Amino acid sequence: MTGLEPRISIVTLGVDDMKLARAFYERLGWSAAASSNDSVTFFNLGGMILGLYGRKALAEDAQVEFSPGSFSGVSLAHNCGSEEQVDAVMAFAGKAGAKVVKQPEKVFWGGYSGYFSDPDGHLWEVAYNPFFPLDEDGRITAP
Repeated sequence: MTGLEPRISIVTLGVDDMKLARAFYERLGWSAAASSNDSVTFFNLGGMILGLYGRKALAEDAQVEFSPGSFSGVSLAHNCGSEEQVDAVMAFAGKAGAKVVKQPEKVFWGGYSGYFSDPDGHLWEVAYNPFFPLDEDGRITAP
């Protein structure tokens, strides 16, 4: 095969406070992998990994300029099977300490979505997209 396979294996988020970030995701009900330590935390998301790593250390590793407080240009998405599930997930995230950035609403592309941010300002979109059906495991079955 030539080129890059169409797959995301790990999404790494640069965080300001590892303990705070890890605790937030654990309050969402996620378990940190045994390979996690004080410098990096991994969560298995069912075929994909979410990694938490110090924001400054991540910038240094990638050899990019570190500028605290700027928008990272990254959002992550969690798709749901209905508008009601979007509302429930947003409410749950809020109780876990998320900041609701945008209340769920019908959107121009025909779905329903809202946004929350974690303690480091990373954006999560919670969406119902009728064009991306989910299988029984919650995975998108069609683009």
